[in-house]
Amino acid sequence: MSLEALNERVRTDLSYLAYGGADWLRPLEHPEGHVYDVVIVGGGQSGLGAAFGLLRERISNILVIDENKEGKEGPWDTYARMVTLRTPKHLTSIDLGIPSLTFRAWQEAQTGPEGWEAVDKIPRGDWMNYLRWYRSVLSLPVINEVTLKLIEPAEEGVHRLHITGAGVPSGILLARKVVLATGIQGGGEWHVPPMIAENLPEHLYAHTSEAIDCAALAGRTIAILGGGASAFDNANYLLSQGAAEAHVFVRREQLPCVNPIRQMEQSGMIERFHTLADEDKYGVISHFFKYNQPPTNDTFARAAAWPGFRLHLGSPWLKVEASGDKAVVTTPQGEFAFDFLVVSTGLLSDPGLRPELRLVEPHIARWSDRYQAPADAANPLLDAHPYLSPGFALQSRDEEGEQLLHGLFVFNYSALASNGLSASAISGMRNAIPKLVAGVADQLFTDVREAVLQAFYEYDVAEFTAEWLPAKA
Repeated sequence: MSLEALNERVRTDLSYLAYGGADWLRPLEHPEGHVYDVVIVGGGQSGLGAAFGLLRERISNILVIDENKEGKEGPWDTYARMVTLRTPKHLTSIDLGIPSLTFRAWQEAQTGPEGWEAVDKIPRGDWMNYLRWYRSVLSLPVINEVTLKLIEPAEEGVHRLHITGAGVPSGILLARKVVLATGIQGGGEWHVPPMIAENLPEHLYAHTSEAIDCAALAGRTIAILGGGASAFDNANYLLSQGAAEAHVFVRREQLPCVNPIRQMEQSGMIERFHTLADEDKYGVISHFFKYNQPPTNDTFARAAAWPGFRLHLGSPWLKVEASGDKAVVTTPQGEFAFDFLVVSTGLLSDPGLRPELRLVEPHIARWSDRYQAPADAANPLLDAHPYLSPGFALQSRDEEGEQLLHGLFVFNYSALASNGLSASAISGMRNAIPKLVAGVADQLFTDVREAVLQAFYEYDVAEFTAEWLPAKA
């Protein structure tokens, strides 16, 4: 099957499902202009999947905005530096149960079944190309180079979205509902330890989420802080781009061997996480944080095969300082000088770190507001996560914030504590997107229930028009 034939198959499959029917919502009139029923912030895999899910529910007055240029949405063609995805290739995601929309269908349309069989893990570039195709074949309403600066709650259940960027149609968008599908960093910020940020000039270090000038690092010696999968991805990538040495420093005495995501994928936990009590949710995610995600075997092998690769176990960084044009790192194993540092220390999830939420952030309930963990299990990183509904809606910590937060949904990594590996992992999306869509659609319906009920009671369109004519004697 060719890609053109697959495109036709997608259209046929959607027609069998009566996709594209008339909206059930009536337009909302507003003196400031058009009001979208839903604006999705983020055009990566989460935002695209959410948009398709809403369209399937006959909610088409939607818009997706993304700050990146078209085709550069999400991490896959920017800061992600792995060779392949870490997710098993057979897991489905944003296809939402439609076989012709799966990555496998897209792959086989170009390489045949034998091409799919030859894939071990999905190459990162192929996944990005699949997302570009998915957006195109579904004609999803995305505009690029638009950055959300501020969410301002307005009257009558409307939010003003203050936006900027080259693709901006106007300075403000109006929306009944806002979905923050803003990826890994969208619920907080990337974390650089103060010992680095406060003691080194910026030209001597970068977080793994940032652009790195690999040409400038050719022939140089680099240190990478962190023992997760991303650290080894970056070591391999930088060595492949010409770095002389890449030293990975891990505080643990041994690299973690267990990937808890694999167990969650098989046990039903991803699908049914929302049924757990808060105590169990907290315990599961706290346990998950302890393990993190180890590198895949092929990623580690690729990095370790380079002559310039070095691994330092049991080596937390105790002190970092600049000395001339070098960054000097002190560990329990000694002192080392490097030309550049790469920081692979993850991120912090906290609504207070998001400037677009500053008008409503004081009212957002965190996990620390709803659940007090035992002292021996408490985790301040987890406590700062927003406490969300099963449909990903923000919850208020006080009565004053209930109306201000009404209509705001979080579909990014900070949903982890409330809804598990849902919006934060490819393996969770096929279950998370329907829950998000149901949460948004249910809230929209509840908002207009009086008008819907009135229309129901007043409905008097005759459907039966036949007339009985008795037989003549």
